[in-house]
Amino acid sequence: MARTAVQVAAGLTLVLLLAVIVRLPWAGDLGMHAATLQRLRHDLADPGNPLVDADTQSPYYSPWTVLLGGLARLSGLSGLSVFVVLRLAALAGLALLVTGVWRYVRALTARGTARGTGTPAAHGAPAAHGTPAAYGAGPRAVFALALLSLLFLWGTTPFLWSGFPGLHSLALTVSYPSTLALGLAFHLWAWLTAALRRRAGWGTWAGLGTLWAVILLCHQFTGVVATLGALATVLSARPARLPRAVWPRLGAGLLLGVLVLWAWPYYDFFALTGAGARLESVHRELYRDLPARFGLVLLGVAALAVRWRRDRWDPLALFFALGALVFAAGWLTGHHAWGRALPAVLIPAQLAAALETFGAARRTLRAGWAVVLAGALAVGAWAQAGAVGYVVPRDALPRVAEARYREPWTGYHWMTPWVEYGDVVMAETEPARRIPAYGPYTVAPGYPDFFLPDEKRRAAATERYFAPSTPQRVRRGIERTYGVRWVVDTTGTLHDTGLRAVTRGPEGQTLYAVR
Repeated sequence: MARTAVQVAAGLTLVLLLAVIVRLPWAGDLGMHAATLQRLRHDLADPGNPLVDADTQSPYYSPWTVLLGGLARLSGLSGLSVFVVLRLAALAGLALLVTGVWRYVRALTARGTARGTGTPAAHGAPAAHGTPAAYGAGPRAVFALALLSLLFLWGTTPFLWSGFPGLHSLALTVSYPSTLALGLAFHLWAWLTAALRRRAGWGTWAGLGTLWAVILLCHQFTGVVATLGALATVLSARPARLPRAVWPRLGAGLLLGVLVLWAWPYYDFFALTGAGARLESVHRELYRDLPARFGLVLLGVAALAVRWRRDRWDPLALFFALGALVFAAGWLTGHHAWGRALPAVLIPAQLAAALETFGAARRTLRAGWAVVLAGALAVGAWAQAGAVGYVVPRDALPRVAEARYREPWTGYHWMTPWVEYGDVVMAETEPARRIPAYGPYTVAPGYPDFFLPDEKRRAAATERYFAPSTPQRVRRGIERTYGVRWVVDTTGTLHDTGLRAVTRGPEGQTLYAVR
């Protein structure tokens, strides 16, 4: 595989992602993150629930979103749309992800271990597989191929979920805290690898513990992946052979991380351990259609087998094993939320496929890996070709790519001339996922909210409000209970003399004012 072609392909892919950030297509959780910034921009100390008019905690108030909200408030950006702030967040998240992959790949290719020992090679010892001498292609080419593998080595059906860095998924989630958290995770693994190798001091371990806590606070599921990768890194250093001085420093770093988690003022991190039961039905989807979504990763699994046979303490092989163990346990026990550890299975396999292409012992093996991986990446890129539609007009896409394109949601800017910040809008689930992004609240949250005690009652009130058989006096009572000033009807079937039509939006929606 030509080094120049690999680097050009990686560069063009990054240009595509930068163009997507300019477009910032709306899908999934974008409205939640925009609403979070709205609340922080107006009240940094006590923002309240991001979606409904209630004074509750929220795990979306992470160190990253608080920083963005603070910058928007203090630097004069508050006059700009929160979507501009989200674009800046996307640039930062993408930069951290790319530089994190660079650092981690450099750490993996510079392990400097003597063959079969797992300990630092003596000065002048011959280089083993996994050392710089085994990667004659140069660090840029290795990094570029690793990045392409992370983006394209998935399956024939795109899988769109935060924390999963496939190209199509990343195009929709690049502004989310999960992207930033994943980038920080790569930096954590690289930093930890270097700390174990050079016997770092107390300050380094304190920094590692703090970084680990920040990742968990920013995106809890990616924090689990980061933890598994860190554990694999420590195990690959052969704990029995580590100097005794490492253990108290590592323990101090962990303790500091736990203290940061405990002290975070915006939400109780440890209370989230009880939220799993409410998330099982949502995450059952992670265990479906695995061959179609992730079949190409089997090439990386084969590369991991080669690496493990060569070195039983290989960090990527251990990382993969830990991730597979958690993912399988989730399926066996019915705790489907554990399936969010799946990136801990995919990422080490994807990286292994790239590294083995340049690091195989013999030239013929390297050539074979290169041909097979190039074919797999081409198939994966074609499967995710719909992401190009976020940059070029849909009618300019080839028919096959157009079929894979996912039309972004429409926004609710059309109602902002009438609906002000803090107004309560009665809306069903789909509009409720977008309306708070502009400042209003909804009666029921558009997303599951573990910290909202009356979530079910609010959802039931919303369902009853829009039921055709509900008497008008009952609707008036619901409006008084929740302070409803506006109603968004998406069906055109809401006929109520207590409501006054104000304007109409796209897709047949109507904004009503409560009389």
